[in-house]
Amino acid sequence: MYASDRTSVTATTELVEAGDEMTTAQIYETYSDSVVCITVSTSSGTGAGTGFFISDDGYIMTCYHVVEDQEAMSVTLSDGTTSYVATYVGGDEDQDVAIIKIDATDGETFHGVTLGDSSLLAVGDTVVAIGNALGTLANTTTEGIVSALDRAITMSDGTVMSLLQTDCTINSGNSGGPLFNAYGEVIGIVNAKYSSSSYDTSTATIEGIGFAIPINDVTDIMSDLMEYGYITGKPYLGITVSTISSIMAQMYPDQYVVGAYVNSVTEGSCAETAGLQAGDIITAVDGVEITSSAELIDAKSTHKAGDEMTLTVYRNGEYYTITVTLDEEQPEDTTTSSDSSDSGSSDSDSSGNSDSNSFPWGGNGSSGGPDSFGGFGGNGNGSNGSSGNSGNSGSTW
Repeated sequence: MYASDRTSVTATTELVEAGDEMTTAQIYETYSDSVVCITVSTSSGTGAGTGFFISDDGYIMTCYHVVEDQEAMSVTLSDGTTSYVATYVGGDEDQDVAIIKIDATDGETFHGVTLGDSSLLAVGDTVVAIGNALGTLANTTTEGIVSALDRAITMSDGTVMSLLQTDCTINSGNSGGPLFNAYGEVIGIVNAKYSSSSYDTSTATIEGIGFAIPINDVTDIMSDLMEYGYITGKPYLGITVSTISSIMAQMYPDQYVVGAYVNSVTEGSCAETAGLQAGDIITAVDGVEITSSAELIDAKSTHKAGDEMTLTVYRNGEYYTITVTLDEEQPEDTTTSSDSSDSGSSDSDSSGNSDSNSFPWGGNGSSGGPDSFGGFGGNGNGSNGSSGNSGNSGSTW
């Protein structure tokens, strides 16, 4: 046996000037106290997730699915012992973002993060995740890179989101945690990962595929969530839709064309007023062709309530132009959330998983989607989301 004569190394964790690159150790030293563990009690059990301070007076950003259906919440600081009762301020299921708050005592202040600009990211950039891994391992820190930008990812409930992809190690309980760039700025909110349960585990083990919400998708709505509890001016069309793919259109050329199939139209909605009907197929928005319900979602999201949106609609072998003046989506009671397949005033996208009576091919499911995982950790009674193999009943957008 030989003893090593290598000099031990001590990590340098001194604070750096704004705009300087930081090591992972410096990011942890500077911002670990900005990251909190969230414990949520619901009617079905207890779950855990992560959040981070966005102000010094106790406002915390997290994922909507972490606090969805909460009946009680607590927040534990990075010291592992100091806990507070938390209150729900506001959130948006479509964006998977929520804000909660704790109240300081005796003039106490909290350490808010610095928000960065996710549009400046490039594939290969270094990123660091800090989170409550497995719901029990607080402030677990992992390092990786940006693996891809603008990934269109279908979540376990059928919602399509445009996300950052990273190879940082992401575990259950990390949902709602910050993803930092090399300058210690938050450029994403961790919200999903691919799971081996979505695939044949005898042939593949899936590692290093995690996702985060780009922070630029969140910064514009933060003030609305903090002031009103919901996003004001959010457009509402009043329909449920599914995608008709090119394969389906070829199988049934006398009935269908590629586009977004209207399953239903809500009574009294702007869609009904404009003349949209169940069975219509939307093929273009404002003169731009669409080929899926996801593209219709994206097109609608570029508008605000009160805007006009011009739809090209295929009906009974003919094309029509219909102009819709978008309504404003009215939120439900935002202290708790109902099931996404029966979500009040929200439009719905069944992502190809429509009722079997709507199409001759029935609901075909979406195989291999990523898991949402805000609802586990804690005492183990939470749910880690579904792998998306069995088809979805429709999701809010």
